Amino acid sequence: MNTITHALPLAVVAAFGLAAPVLAQNTPENIDAVTFDAGRWYAANDVPTYKIEEDGTIDWASYSGFRRYHSECHVCHGPEGEGSSYAPALKNSALIMDYYDFVDVVTNGRQKVTASQNSVMPAFGTNANVMCYLDDIYTYLKARGTDAIPRGRPAKRAEKPEETREAEAACLGL
Repeated sequence: MNTITHALPLAVVAAFGLAAPVLAQNTPENIDAVTFDAGRWYAANDVPTYKIEEDGTIDWASYSGFRRYHSECHVCHGPEGEGSSYAPALKNSALIMDYYDFVDVVTNGRQKVTASQNSVMPAFGTNANVMCYLDDIYTYLKARGTDAIPRGRPAKRAEKPEETREAEAACLGL
């Protein structure tokens, strides 16, 4: 992925079909942070990921994801991505789903109707409070899925990068 697309949240890039498919999930190519660009960590497959320092400090995006998840997603999917009787554990989805499938489901919604289930994920593609922070939510859920971030509010976080402030303002139209 080039620098221009890194300037946008990858969720927005993927929603408009500007990104390529990724490797299998839950592998070092998808989990381990190898590059930092435009205020965000990326794995070897160029997908957003988390970074935890040895002292337990989490990257800004994952901290932001914690905040955004709990403002928009936890009502259905349970606290800390653990799932509920109403909706699945997103901490698992972030590990087993292809990143771009994850983005597609959040953006466009999904309905599964079978003889034994009727589940509906509403579309959040027009909700700036989700779409402008979808990569943050995704990295937080990935970190929860690998138990890199324990349950509860993260104790230490990195400072918000200036590039993140600029991308956030652009996405929100500020």
